[in-house]
Amino acid sequence: MQTADAGDAATLLAAVPAGRRVALVDPRFVGHVHALRLGLTDPRFAAATVPGALTAQPEARGALLRALRRTTAAVGAGAPVVAPDTDPAPEDRTVPGRIAVALEAEGTAVKRPELGSLTATVPTDAGARAAAESARDDVDDEAVRLRSAVKAHDGFFTTFAISPYSRYIARWCARRGLTPNQVTTASLITALIAAGAAATGTRGGYVAAGILLLVSFVLDCTDGQLARYSLQYSTMGAWLDATFDRAKEYAYYAGLAIGAVRGGDDVWVLALGAMVLQACRHVVDFSFNEANHDAVANTSPTAALSDKLDSVGWTVWARRMIVLPIGERWAMIAVLTALTTPRIVFYALLVGCTLAACYTTAGRLLRSLTRRASRTDRAAQALADLADSGPLAQGVAAVAPGLRGAFTAPAVALLGTLVMIGGALFLAYGSRLTVAAAAVYVVLSGLAVARPLKGALDWLVPPFFRAAEYVTILVLAARSDAPHAVPAAFGLVSAVAYHHYDTVYRIRGGTGAPPQWLVRTIGGHEGRTALVAVLAAVLTHTAGFTTALTALAVAVALVVLVESIRFWVSSSAPAVHDEGELA
Repeated sequence: MQTADAGDAATLLAAVPAGRRVALVDPRFVGHVHALRLGLTDPRFAAATVPGALTAQPEARGALLRALRRTTAAVGAGAPVVAPDTDPAPEDRTVPGRIAVALEAEGTAVKRPELGSLTATVPTDAGARAAAESARDDVDDEAVRLRSAVKAHDGFFTTFAISPYSRYIARWCARRGLTPNQVTTASLITALIAAGAAATGTRGGYVAAGILLLVSFVLDCTDGQLARYSLQYSTMGAWLDATFDRAKEYAYYAGLAIGAVRGGDDVWVLALGAMVLQACRHVVDFSFNEANHDAVANTSPTAALSDKLDSVGWTVWARRMIVLPIGERWAMIAVLTALTTPRIVFYALLVGCTLAACYTTAGRLLRSLTRRASRTDRAAQALADLADSGPLAQGVAAVAPGLRGAFTAPAVALLGTLVMIGGALFLAYGSRLTVAAAAVYVVLSGLAVARPLKGALDWLVPPFFRAAEYVTILVLAARSDAPHAVPAAFGLVSAVAYHHYDTVYRIRGGTGAPPQWLVRTIGGHEGRTALVAVLAAVLTHTAGFTTALTALAVAVALVVLVESIRFWVSSSAPAVHDEGELA
């Protein structure tokens, strides 16, 4: 609503249904329409303001009414007035500005979006109004809106080969009432068709797959740009955008592997290896970022050097390309699919992702070792959640004394990982010693998380656990003579990886990890790893191993997906549209 009288505003607000958003706008407001969109229509924030305007979601309505009554008592009823010149900021001298300050004083967070070149002001005289109108008319509102639809920090390929035209596709979609979720779904369907084309194993199929994969990526960029252009952020959009990228990539890997088999070349091990490497890369990024999300005294000479390099234009793009972000990665996959063979595609992926992983992990290690930071309880809890410890590791942690030492937790986790992977690789396949190695891994996993993960390198604990689980499944399936064991392992790792990505995005949304009953039900990382080791020992070289892996994959997928869907479509899910990560 637009208020014309501060004294009547409370009555008008009370008449609005409880579930509706409300807005207060000073009648003297001068500015761009998109400035008002940014301040008044973004669903992610309980309250938001721009100079001369304020909005509140239903959850902030009570605080808004209380602040309005206090403000009205302070300035008196009647039209919004200008406060004395002693007020600290001009935008706080209007009734909406005063209410925003009062809301913050009461403890309600008020978002103040960055307006950049957009105008939003409340002039107090004719001269100021003329100047504001001139400033408004000098800036193309629609051009700013289109530019702001593009993610500020993206990869080279996405920035220069996709975004120059995908933003216009986003505007086209907005003008026809399409939603980001519909575009996201279209991107998934296109990628699945691309995977099906790759699965034909023909040159024509590979060419079509490469083209369709690029189309899918254009749509993948468009959905986020449409969300930013039209400010259509949603809980369902967060879930779809956060998970469909992985579903598309993994489905495409599977399509390439099926196509290769039809051509007489079994590359399932390479496909699963590429998926494992990519997932481990991501968990390194996630763990490092969560460990340092709110660290105190978070300084590092390495980080300072990185900031200096970012001030030199070409180094920014070079460093973004080195990490092989999703745009560069999908472009490489698409081109190589069309021109070469699936085996070459996976070799390129493994080499490129390995180099990228070495570069990013080395940088994070240097920052951690040179950083003076005190990590919070929130960071320690996030790392514990990312560790995905099940009842076996939790039981060990409950009875074991916490191991002291700055680098003890990652050292113990690394030792457990080496024992597990080494046993799977070098012990005789089906040996009971592999089960013994799994038992050692369970104990060491519990010891690693027995104390809060606040050490400088404790963010390495979740990546070590991911590597132990994923690589063990890969190695045991690859060493088995059971038919189709590796495709079954591919399905199992896909299901588990979905659970781990789901955990990440819940933590990012501020709602915490999945419930403990879910982690216990699917066994935790150590339980699943031990179970696969036992299955390999009991069902040696038989089709039963493939059946067991398939059954485990289906069970994990069903439990995880049902709970994930329930959460993301519920009101408890964060109202965000994921921006995605470069990698």
